Amino acid sequence: MSDKKIFSSSLLNIVHTLPENPGVYQYFDKHGKIIYIGKAKNLKKRVSSYFSKKHEYGKLLYLVTSIADIKYIIVETELDALLLENNLIKKHQPRYNVALKDDRTYPWICIKNERFPRVFQTRNFIRDGSQYFGPYPSGRTMYTILDLIKKLYPLRNCTLNLSKENIEKKKFRVCLEYHLKNCKGPCEAFQSEENYNESISQIKQILKGNIFSVIKQLKELMWQYSEKYDFENAQLLKQKIDSLEKYQSRSVVVSPTIEDVDVFSIISDEAFGYVNYLKVINGAIVQAHTVEMKKKLEETNEELLLLAVAELRQRFHSETKEIIVPFLLEVIFPEVAFTIPQRGDKKKLLELSERNAEYYKKEKENREAFTANEKPADRILNTMMKDLRLKVLPTHIECFDNSNIQGAHPVSACVVFKNAKPSKNDYRFFNIKSLEGPDDFASMEEVIFRRYKRMLDEKQSLPQLIVIDGGKGQVSSALKSLEKLELAGKIPVIGIAKKLEEVYYPGDSLPLYLNKKSETLKVIQQMRDEAHRFGLKHHRNRRSRETIFSELTQIKGISDKTAEKLLHEFKSVSIIKETSKEKIATVIGKSKAKKLSEYFSPSKT
Repeated sequence: MSDKKIFSSSLLNIVHTLPENPGVYQYFDKHGKIIYIGKAKNLKKRVSSYFSKKHEYGKLLYLVTSIADIKYIIVETELDALLLENNLIKKHQPRYNVALKDDRTYPWICIKNERFPRVFQTRNFIRDGSQYFGPYPSGRTMYTILDLIKKLYPLRNCTLNLSKENIEKKKFRVCLEYHLKNCKGPCEAFQSEENYNESISQIKQILKGNIFSVIKQLKELMWQYSEKYDFENAQLLKQKIDSLEKYQSRSVVVSPTIEDVDVFSIISDEAFGYVNYLKVINGAIVQAHTVEMKKKLEETNEELLLLAVAELRQRFHSETKEIIVPFLLEVIFPEVAFTIPQRGDKKKLLELSERNAEYYKKEKENREAFTANEKPADRILNTMMKDLRLKVLPTHIECFDNSNIQGAHPVSACVVFKNAKPSKNDYRFFNIKSLEGPDDFASMEEVIFRRYKRMLDEKQSLPQLIVIDGGKGQVSSALKSLEKLELAGKIPVIGIAKKLEEVYYPGDSLPLYLNKKSETLKVIQQMRDEAHRFGLKHHRNRRSRETIFSELTQIKGISDKTAEKLLHEFKSVSIIKETSKEKIATVIGKSKAKKLSEYFSPSKT
């Protein structure tokens, strides 16, 4: 089959008229969807190669025969093309491009883009100019750094709008954090913006790994205080320096002769490439990260490594002037030297990076082998334990949902899942007793208390996870009851908010966003929907029963107790109407039966 016969004349015309500049090209299918994005030093030469060669088989043949349109973007250099290609691939995720494993499940440290910036951990990127440092594969590492920052630099953690106008108008008052010396009170101008930003500048250096430069700066300032006989401030700086030096001593020092370098290595198999990245500052490894890249068109190690270098340097905000790699990369990075070490400390660094990549690959293979031997329920529970950061397998999960119509007949449902499946015999419903009118928070507080007070009294086994249908408010209400029962911290609690399917943890203002296709989210959604269904069913039954009750109790001489006897015996008002007076008299007596008969059939009496 001739390749030229399968391409339209308009498509070939685009190929022939392409410029010979660096740039990025995009292939579209007949539906207008981007199916491949590539970079080129020479657009015309690179794109023409797809159409001039004969493709006998494989994914490349499917790609080429699916192209219906071509668009391109011209840039100044091949490096610009590489960076643009990387960003476009992440944005559009075309079918035939290399897929990088997503890092959204890893936490980051954010320095918020605001006056008097806050510093906090997050899993959610908001592109508002804030700076993000990470990701941190180990939560322990991240919290160690945050604890160090909190100890060294008292910063605000409130969300007040500390604009110059608001502070001058004295709109705010210092809170408990100020009195505990965790904050210096910028809200009342007790701390200047300049002084606050000096701390933020030093924090940024620490997060980038430049601890040595921060220590040097603090030492110079300490001696200045000493010379002015300000020994109190000098001592405070001395304590900060000691803490930083202690933290720095835990870093993996590889060589005092190597200053600032990035190290990249790659190993691969038929389906995946694994690129390890080490960030070395002042001779110490301050960051290590491995990315997994799924091959789509039998990409070479050179192509994969180049994409990873562009992505990871951008992700980690690296500006080092030297990059250690296992082989030469063709793209020129301005003012950056590529080193392919043959011996010495740099060679050992590269070997260390390769071992990290190998370890990541083996760990993944072991995980997959274990998963393949797992039962489906075990696999789901293990996934949930990992995704939700639980300490034990959630073999027993309980989910709660409130139901009311304008506050009338408030009820709550509890559904139980065991081994990731509904355990319908264990479902329970609750009629709310402690309040009248709609109050979702108070209802949740009452139901959680009643449920687990009874389980404790009856010495039943407690669940490994509680799921609340709702956001931060409902979760906080549930936690209040668990605290009363001394169960707070013993049973993990999460909330799921309907709008964006966000997962909330107690005391954490930032939600966790699970992958929309994950088994964990599907189980949580199934529980939430089941609790909603069960709650509505009970709510309808209760409304119907109370409506019937109200109809019977309207009859003079028929009390609630009598109405209950009648419904228990005859099940519905329609059956009562058709039942003889004599038969009804056997249940509630002749006098009341007569009143009932007169009410329903006055013409017959």
